[in-house]
Amino acid sequence: MTAANNYHEEEILGKAYDTRLMKRLLGYVRPYRWMLAGAVGALLLNSFFQIFIAFVTQTGIDDYILAGDAAGLGRVAGVYLAVMAVIFVTSYGQVYMTAWLGQRVQDDIRMQIFCHLQKLHLGFYDKNPVGRLVTRVTNDVNTLNEMFSSGVVTIIGDIVLLTLIIAAMLYLNWQLALITFVSLPLLVAVTFIFRARARDAYRLVRLKLARLNAFVQEHLTGMSLVQLFTREKRTFDEFTAINRDLQTQHFRSVIYYAVFYPTVEIIGALSLGLLFYYGGIRILDDSLTYGQLVAFIFLVEQFFRPIRDLSEKYNILQASMASSERIFKLIDTEPAISETAHPTPIRNFSGRIDFENVWFAYNEWEWVLRDVSFSVAPGEKVAIVGATGAGKTSLVSLLYRFYDYQKGSIKIDGVDLRQLHLTEHRSRLGLVLQDVFLFSGDYAGNIRLRQDNISDDEILRALERVGFGRFLKDLPQGIHTPVRERGATLSTGQKQLLSFARALAFDPRILILDEATSSVDSETEKLIQAALEELLRDRTSIIIAHRLSTIEKADKIVVLHHGQLREMGRHDELLIQKGIYYKLYQMQYKKQAITCEATPPAVNR
Repeated sequence: MTAANNYHEEEILGKAYDTRLMKRLLGYVRPYRWMLAGAVGALLLNSFFQIFIAFVTQTGIDDYILAGDAAGLGRVAGVYLAVMAVIFVTSYGQVYMTAWLGQRVQDDIRMQIFCHLQKLHLGFYDKNPVGRLVTRVTNDVNTLNEMFSSGVVTIIGDIVLLTLIIAAMLYLNWQLALITFVSLPLLVAVTFIFRARARDAYRLVRLKLARLNAFVQEHLTGMSLVQLFTREKRTFDEFTAINRDLQTQHFRSVIYYAVFYPTVEIIGALSLGLLFYYGGIRILDDSLTYGQLVAFIFLVEQFFRPIRDLSEKYNILQASMASSERIFKLIDTEPAISETAHPTPIRNFSGRIDFENVWFAYNEWEWVLRDVSFSVAPGEKVAIVGATGAGKTSLVSLLYRFYDYQKGSIKIDGVDLRQLHLTEHRSRLGLVLQDVFLFSGDYAGNIRLRQDNISDDEILRALERVGFGRFLKDLPQGIHTPVRERGATLSTGQKQLLSFARALAFDPRILILDEATSSVDSETEKLIQAALEELLRDRTSIIIAHRLSTIEKADKIVVLHHGQLREMGRHDELLIQKGIYYKLYQMQYKKQAITCEATPPAVNR
């Protein structure tokens, strides 16, 4: 199997039944234990009255039908109807309460998973495909819901019903009971074989389903590339192979069911055949009544039903164990970035940033940043440049604490980043990325995000200040016009303007621009440049850019090369040095660079 397939495949974990996992799952039921107790109570009553029907039937046949007592038979029929009414009520109560319990537990687990996913660092998402995580929140949780709503409680009910049936059979006629039990060893053997085969089949179905989800999510997200490079047929063929693989595993599990249930029916028919034969002989020698035989036949039919149900519930249990293993493995994944127990507050925030001998690697010892040191004074505008892979974006990720550095220190107003309250720290930062992400909703919601206190008027002012006002007149509902998923109807430039308006509306103390103008056209860039001066005023700013024209007025330019800080200074100072920055500038502005060899261009400040 290729590495790509390994990335998308689910791991097959653990054993068929794990007491530790079950105890942990039952912990989610604890807040609803009274509902669970009610469901179990309804099941116990239901089981008792189902057995009671056999004795009512025996009494009706032996004492009234064979005796020709029509009046007494009417009373027995009334009792029978009353018992059926009780069975209906208890069945309704049990189904309702178990379904309610399953939905509550499912909701609690799903909320816990999603909350935990938001706490995990970005490195976790680099190693886990989104489709696999979606499977955790949807399919795996639904499997647990099935266990709680139709598994745990009904298993208890089936065991209780089976116990009562065995007791009733022994009470009615122990000889007939022994005849019935002759088939039990065969039934146990068949169930054991089916259980082992079904367990493997269920796990493989889960594995293939997760791979299918990952494939669909990835290729729907990248549909533009699929169509751009005319990969439709190849993608469809790959999907067909994965889907057929899933179908094969489903058919495998269906075959096991198709063999198991008729086998149980045959074993049940064998028991009934022996019962008819032996019971008929006993009736002929007057040692057994017709009513007893009919009641016993009823009990035998009831006897095999919970056995069949237990086998099915066992399969639900198998799937639930596999799902719970994966869910708890995800929940138990410790966030690599965690809050300090006692964060250090910053009383009078000014926005000073200090990188001190910072070393960082995504993978151990593969250093992306090497001994990087520089400072950003409050209100200073610092640009970071360098070739692709120099480590520019990694600096931003560290500043946001998306990742933690291995060596050195990053300080905000003299306090180490790891000693700050994470949410409070990030709330002081504003980030504008090259690839702007927009959520489904409306324009206003995509600008205010978490801050409900940002008014519509403030949003409108932010949009006007960044130059988006010219597009507002085309929106039928203004800022409340719906935005399609990922902003599908907006141009790249319009998305960038919205991201600037978002940053402006939040009014961050520290603003970071990560290649924010590299994907826009010249006309849109003029709109952005006009808004930038106002946006950057009186803020500590870090600007990462490939277009050097956007950073000529920066107070300081930091030049990275292969993860090391190689040059630092103003635009004109770096040009005079004729180092890495000079070469980058020359590549973009050959004509101006020729002039700069004699006299560096003046910089308006």
